[in-house]
Amino acid sequence: MKRFSVHGMSCEACVLKVESAVKSLKEVESCTVSLLTHSMTVEGPAPIASIIEAVEKAGFKAMEKASLIEETLEKEEDPFAFEKLELNALKKRLVLSVVFLCPLIYFAMNGFNGYIQMFLALLIMFINRDFFKKGLRLSPNMDTLVSLGSISSFAYSFFVLVSNQAESSLYFDGAGTILTLITVGKLLESFSKGKTTNALKSLMKLAPKKAIILEGDKEVEVPVKSIGVGQIFILKPGDSIPVDGIIQEGVTCVDESSLTGESIPVEKKVGSSIYAGTINQLGYVKCKASKVGKDTVLSQIIQLVSDATSTKAPISKLADRVASVFVPSVLFIALTTFLVWLWNGSTVEMALSFAVSVLVISCPCALGLATPVAIMVSSGVGAKMGVLFKTSSAIEMAGKVKVIALDKTGTLTEGNPQVAAVYPFQNDEKEYLLKVAYSLENKSNHPLAKAIQNYGDKEKLNKSFISSFKEIPGEGVTGKMIDGTNIKTLYGGSYQFIKNLVGDFQIPKEEGSSIFFAEELNKEIRYLGCIFARDSLKTDSKKAIDSLKAMGIDVHMLTGDNLYNAKAVAKQLGINHYTANMLPNDKSLKIQSLQKNALVAMVGDGINDSVALTQADLGIAIGKGSQIAIDCAEIVLINNSLLDVVVALKLGRKALKNIKENLFLAFAYNILLIPLAAGCFYHIFHFALNAKMAALAMSLSSFCVISNALRLNLFKKSCVNKI
Repeated sequence: MKRFSVHGMSCEACVLKVESAVKSLKEVESCTVSLLTHSMTVEGPAPIASIIEAVEKAGFKAMEKASLIEETLEKEEDPFAFEKLELNALKKRLVLSVVFLCPLIYFAMNGFNGYIQMFLALLIMFINRDFFKKGLRLSPNMDTLVSLGSISSFAYSFFVLVSNQAESSLYFDGAGTILTLITVGKLLESFSKGKTTNALKSLMKLAPKKAIILEGDKEVEVPVKSIGVGQIFILKPGDSIPVDGIIQEGVTCVDESSLTGESIPVEKKVGSSIYAGTINQLGYVKCKASKVGKDTVLSQIIQLVSDATSTKAPISKLADRVASVFVPSVLFIALTTFLVWLWNGSTVEMALSFAVSVLVISCPCALGLATPVAIMVSSGVGAKMGVLFKTSSAIEMAGKVKVIALDKTGTLTEGNPQVAAVYPFQNDEKEYLLKVAYSLENKSNHPLAKAIQNYGDKEKLNKSFISSFKEIPGEGVTGKMIDGTNIKTLYGGSYQFIKNLVGDFQIPKEEGSSIFFAEELNKEIRYLGCIFARDSLKTDSKKAIDSLKAMGIDVHMLTGDNLYNAKAVAKQLGINHYTANMLPNDKSLKIQSLQKNALVAMVGDGINDSVALTQADLGIAIGKGSQIAIDCAEIVLINNSLLDVVVALKLGRKALKNIKENLFLAFAYNILLIPLAAGCFYHIFHFALNAKMAALAMSLSSFCVISNALRLNLFKKSCVNKI
């Protein structure tokens, strides 16, 4: 796969033009262009020079780029530098445009010197000349409509000015206003695009820049990029693991929540695999590097997020899709109007007036406002309800989603294990088992130990002083307790740990994770029982699932937890489709398979969900989740409530309907008034729209679109209860 950066694109029409130009090369098998990231991926043996040449012939600039991993981890380059330059350029354009637009509007309202108005309009047009460079190409796009509206207003005003007509008929301010308002939209769009790179930057911060390796008998700190496959490196408690490896010496527990999303650390012994970006919690271990650089699991996740972002097609706005027909049609109608009136014996001035009226009334203000105004209103409504839409396409996509995939831990459940069941070996020793467990586990920081601690605090259990406490990584804990005149050694930990002490015993059939306990007195060890802890469902999960089903949305659950726990949660919530034991790439592949039949939304909260959130057509992150999940998602739920997923999708449907209504109003306005502007009814009614009336009609069309969009403010959160 060859990767390129492509600059100069402004809409979907540009994307289609670049793809068409590259696909025309015989040796190109496939080409995907992303407007969001200004990137292009090409499959096939076509020479790089030929691909770049094809893009340049289409009117754009392209350059080859290395994979994101190579740029950031190996070359130490910033792959996002162009985004900063583009954003700064737009800010500068907007500020300068506003500086000159304010006096232009003032002079226009007061009928002040027309030549000064023309000069100010020319300055604004020069500042925003990029619109004309992109819009006045052979292939029409949204910039063509913007350019057309600005040029038509300026051209007519110039004609009136040099003809010594009334200065009140000048519309130089229209030429400047169109460009300035569209620049505001471009700036907001650029801000949204920049958000997508935050996820990649956060992922890259997971891996440390330094690592400790063994050189002979000495521990030496070196840059991570210098570690080679087969090299021995050292991990100490609290270290972030630099590369993928295999433990050669020692035992430990590793927090792999960045990969699996599960909060419970995983036991690691000699021969166990460890992964870059995860955290070594307890032991001192020696490891052999198995995968380094771009081959580590973390690097692959980074590349998957990058590829998913690059290949995800942006929402194609209807205004862009019809531009290829609308713009040439308006030009043809204006030219035809001019020629027909000349042929009928009219003066050049009258024929030009009709032609310019067609151009002015066809100005794309209403068409350009149809989508962004609805997006702006619905974004504000969503923000008030704790639903943040990062991009305009997120709102549109929310209205089209037919399938939703949900992470389990932290999304459907609270993400904090709680004691669910207590099983003493002797029926009359439940209180004693709880006392032993509470006393012993109070010394540990393990998540399951925390569950027992919280339970003990809540139930106000008695506890004894524990001495000689010791934590055995990956196995359990041990300590001594004084019980009357006896000193007992207590043990708590995994099934295998206790089994090695007391022999085999029966495990109760219970959902959740378990901790087993035993005690030793006079060199005799006996089994005391076990305590089960499980993650509790969020209070609104069931209601949210029922609401999604009622909306006709197919619900799936994807989790890194085991099948037994996944099945239990799915049964409680009434979820028919669920998959367990999933790594980040597994979730992404599942999303891809679901996308073959429908548009898919993914809801998650952890680092391990980042690839799936990016791969999905719509990523939704729980607000209290990891920062990387929030960066990857297009929608963030501030209130940590799954019911807000329902709010987001319903608001998206309302907004999408509103956008379609706005587009209908915009097009209906053109279809009805262009014939009037062209003078088709002049001989019947002896009435025709002049340019000033056409400009007023254009303003009224925009007013109708804005008024319709404001109806979205009537959307209430209580609609969640109304399917």
